[in-house]
Amino acid sequence: MKKNDIVTVQITGISSEGLGIGHFEGLTVFVKDTVPGDLAKASLTKIKKTYAYARPVELLEESPSRVRPRCPVARPCGGCQLQMLAYPDQLNYKTEKVLSNLKRIGGLSLSQEVVADPIMGMEEPWRYRNKAQYPVGEGAEGEIRIGFYAGRTHSIIPMQDCCLGITENQLILSCIKDHMEGYHVCPYHEEDGSGLVRHVLIRKAFATGELMVCLVLNGKTIPGEEELVRRLREIPGMTSISINVNCKNSNVILGERLRLLWGKPFITDRIGDLQFQISPLAFFQVNPVQTERLYAKVLEYANLTGKEVVWDLYCGIGTISLCLARKARMVYGVEIIPQAVENAKTNAVLNKLENAVFYTGKAEIVTAQICQDHKARPDLIVVDPPRKGCDVSLLDTMITMAPDKIIYVSCDSATLARDLKYLCSNGYRLERFCPVDMFPQTVHVETVCLLGRRKPDDTIKVSVNMDDYYQIRDAEEAEKNPS
Repeated sequence: MKKNDIVTVQITGISSEGLGIGHFEGLTVFVKDTVPGDLAKASLTKIKKTYAYARPVELLEESPSRVRPRCPVARPCGGCQLQMLAYPDQLNYKTEKVLSNLKRIGGLSLSQEVVADPIMGMEEPWRYRNKAQYPVGEGAEGEIRIGFYAGRTHSIIPMQDCCLGITENQLILSCIKDHMEGYHVCPYHEEDGSGLVRHVLIRKAFATGELMVCLVLNGKTIPGEEELVRRLREIPGMTSISINVNCKNSNVILGERLRLLWGKPFITDRIGDLQFQISPLAFFQVNPVQTERLYAKVLEYANLTGKEVVWDLYCGIGTISLCLARKARMVYGVEIIPQAVENAKTNAVLNKLENAVFYTGKAEIVTAQICQDHKARPDLIVVDPPRKGCDVSLLDTMITMAPDKIIYVSCDSATLARDLKYLCSNGYRLERFCPVDMFPQTVHVETVCLLGRRKPDDTIKVSVNMDDYYQIRDAEEAEKNPS
């Protein structure tokens, strides 16, 4: 077989990236835009020894699970990988993804002693995102393009009304695009670092209706600032308009410098009856409906009595910390980003919680030092790391501190499984877990896990190899960028 050959493939599964999985003459074939149950003719685009990539040419039979995508650019856009899959089947896929990774990567035997709570899906899996970052660029005819990157590229697909985002996005982006055209403002060009406008960041506080717009510029000012502010202020709910300066020639979206053009430097949202001030640089979960359910599950697993000392690692602006502080004796939060720590302290004051203290620094260093100084062992550690998971040094610190419980919140079940494998090889056992669909229409899934400290007579069947920490990373990179 060679590139561009046409093969007929029965799709039987979905990969971690949302590609349909089929087989042809001993090859595993990954076919974009297909779902289990499809029978497709596909053109091979890349061939390796044991697997190949292909694009669909014709659907010979459509799966009963296939639905019509709501978004007109769902196929070329890289944001939604599962729009053509019925939502109940999306939930089944995500459940199986978590289970498979816990068994295959984590080496965990999910016996009857481990409680697997059913995945928490959404009643309305659309218009749930409270944040969007739109790249700004130039089309082939020199026109301004605002939208999203096509899969695995930096080619912008024009799209100002994403079906996952708020309806106000279209109004805001149209206003900014009109302003750029009227004042002859050039979009940013990645090739040579010229141009001005790089991204538009939009946030909405669902509980209060407050809107935030932050223009990411390759410079400090934009022509016609006062006029742009005047037009944006006409949009109902507008609360904060700012500029973020990012003059670095890199793929990092946000720079470190902010300049407020109008309004407040933050918007205020709520989780339950707790208030949170959110700045342009702050991390805040993008799905407020599911966030409240996710944090309720964390509190359920924590089962606090009011006597516990809790550490919240990777605490961000203190969202989980403050939810826990209402039930615990003392909560300590650790975050490496100084501005996020300042936001967390402000949020503690805003909610009149005096039993939450926040520290800036690396979690493994700060946590060990504070516990040593105060000679206090935590009863519970909550960890909510980025997609790459926890560093080995942090896992070792957690094991040394020996809390009775660890709650691990993860946005990547592969690195979660890797880290659980290590923790379960060093004194802990998985007791409960629950997938939470924070990101409908995409392949991503959040998972909450409860681990308990093993008793001396407990046994567990897990083998661990430190190379796993590097093998999973390399495997993920190979799948994303096959050579």
